[in-house]
Formats: sequence, structure tokens, C-alpha cells
Amino acid sequence: MAVIAMTQEMASLGKDVALGVCDALGLQQVRHEVGDVVAGRMQVKKSLIRRIREGKASAIERWSADDKTISIFTAEEVFELAVKGNVLIRGWGATLLLRAVPHVACIRVCAPQELRVKRLMERLETDDEDLARREIEVDDAARASRMGEYFNVAWGDPTLYDLTINTERVPIATAVEQVVALAGSAAFRETPESRRQLADLALQARARAALKADPRTAGIDISVEVRAGAVALRGIVVDEREKALVNDVVGPLAGGGKMDDQLRTMAGGLSRFPTQPRN
Repeated sequence: MAVIAMTQEMASLGKDVALGVCDALGLQQVRHEVGDVVAGRMQVKKSLIRRIREGKASAIERWSADDKTISIFTAEEVFELAVKGNVLIRGWGATLLLRAVPHVACIRVCAPQELRVKRLMERLETDDEDLARREIEVDDAARASRMGEYFNVAWGDPTLYDLTINTERVPIATAVEQVVALAGSAAFRETPESRRQLADLALQARARAALKADPRTAGIDISVEVRAGAVALRGIVVDEREKALVNDVVGPLAGGGKMDDQLRTMAGGLSRFPTQPRN
């Protein structure tokens, strides 16, 4: 089952490339749907998630939906979609989340800034070049910030992608042909090993999201690792009660798989939140 992750610069015609690839391979295209799921999980408006990711949210809005929680629920949805297969995921960090999976083709669609400004002006039906340029600069800055903060990589690094397409020189039809050829090549053929690797990453993301979604464990910061279906919990919790809560939340997700609980408790079961000294 083909899985393609794609990222694109604003006004680079990435949408057109994605539509052509999906038509050619019979794939479901997913973009804004990821944000809709994340908003539902966080019980906030869909438009808020979009504004935060576009770098247009106010300080109060960013406080009401923190980036870390958004990234956790985003990862869960991206991996769930990849496990189902036959999908092209556009944006949402999919190229970086899925690049470790051998059968997922990671694509970047780009174009020079001046051409993007011209295209955006045409799309918006405006002659305000400054407006179009600001929109692109804000969007570029937001993408670069997210990639640096969450993945510790530089936006635009060509080594992050299996194929980079510059739509200034490469026509859409040719771009589609290149992506289709890459996704269908032997190098990106799904194998039992690559399928297991994806399943492990999906389970890890599911466990992290479950911990964040449960009010009893939302504030507990631990590491969850999965290898060959075995879940390992590492980190420090306050006491045995918190340790039991983590196991209660993650345990059912592991199913019949092995649980390796390496959580340590604080000496004396100290409170997670310091108390104020009494007068």
C-alpha cells in the first residue's frame, strides 16, 4: 500500500502535484483533515489549530492550545493514516515523522520566492505585491520554526527528502510522473520489516497521545519507546501511584505485547508541584 508524505512551500503548486499523484495511484489525499482531528482531540476550534500552525495566532490563542500537545496529537494521526496506507499526506510534518519508514516516499515541492509571490497574487486576484510577499514570508517563517523546534532540522535541507521538485522548471505533469515512478520503485516497496517499523512508530505515537489525553497523566513527562511491539517506559514519576496510572493508560494499547516498565519514582514521593512555604 503506497504511502507518500509531501511538503510544499506556499504557492509552489504542491497541491496540483499532489492531486495528480493521487489520481494516478488512486490515493486518498489528506491535509486539513489532520488539523480537524487534532482540534477534536483537543476540543478547540479547527481555525485555531490552523492559525497556530500558520504563525498567525495571538499569545492568548497559543496559550489555549500549546504546540507540544498539538504535535503529539498530530503525530498520532499521521501515523494512523500511514498504517492504513494508500494515502498521500500533505504537510503536518509528515515528511519528517515518516522519513524513518523505508517504504514511505518523502517529497518536497518548491519554487523561487519571486515566482511564488507572482502566483499568490494571481490566486488572490490582487495587485498588492507587499501583501502576497508578507503572506509567504510569515508562512515560511512558521514552517522553519516548527521544523527547528520539533525536529531539530533546517527547513529546506535537501537531504531530508527523497525527491525535491522545483516547479519553476519542472511542469506539473512531469513532477507527477517522477513521484509516481519513485513511489512504485523497488526501493520504496513495502516489506514485512518496514511494516513492523511503521507499526512500532504508530504504537509509540498512540501511547504518547493517550497519556496526554488522560487528565490523570497529561502532566507526566516520560519516554515511550516501542520495538518489535514491545513497549518500554522510561523516566521519572512522583510516586507509585503515578507509575500505576501510566501503566493503566499505556498497558491496554500494548495488547498482548511486552511492557518493560523502567519508570523510577522520586525519592520520598515528592510532589510534582512545589508548595508555598507557610508563614
